[in-house]
Amino acid sequence: MEATLAINHEVRQGFKNNYKTMRITKENTVGLVVDIQERLFPHVVEAEKLANNCSILIQGLQALELPVVVAQQYTKGLGETIEPVKSVFENFEHIEKRDFSCCDEPAISEKLKSLDAKNVIICGIESHVCVLQTAIDLKDAGFNPIVVMDCTSSRSAANIELAKERFRYEGIMMASYESILFELTRSSGTAEFKTISKLVK
Repeated sequence: MEATLAINHEVRQGFKNNYKTMRITKENTVGLVVDIQERLFPHVVEAEKLANNCSILIQGLQALELPVVVAQQYTKGLGETIEPVKSVFENFEHIEKRDFSCCDEPAISEKLKSLDAKNVIICGIESHVCVLQTAIDLKDAGFNPIVVMDCTSSRSAANIELAKERFRYEGIMMASYESILFELTRSSGTAEFKTISKLVK
């Protein structure tokens, strides 16, 4: 019994020693929109809520003057990025991909590097496929992926929950759009605070 308690204490202590807090700041932070496209979007859980949340997140990132990269999976088959998301961009551009992970598309990886990205705030679909694989590969490549869970979805609630479990297992940070926008804003004294506050209400 004593030996078991000693082992458990060592495990907890080791976890505590290895754990590092991390605040997400505007420096070296970019947004990544993954495959919110016309032919897939209507089939995901709470689709309209997803569109609204993603629109708020993107507008918030823009208000904070952070770059946002948009990926589209096989546009010929899945269609364009949905209009509620596309319309919040002044000059909409996307990067085409065929692989599930955004990191397997050289143009996306090169874009993130050109922006000196470190923190990558991810929204899109599907949670358990393209979002998941992108987040894992970003972490493996030395980035810090932050998956905004109320801005991601899948065709079933069960797959969303499975994606969450995998994110936890992989040590990938999860957030809500309100949480991450206010963390990036940092203070009610900033010029962007009023804009962010109006967006999340």
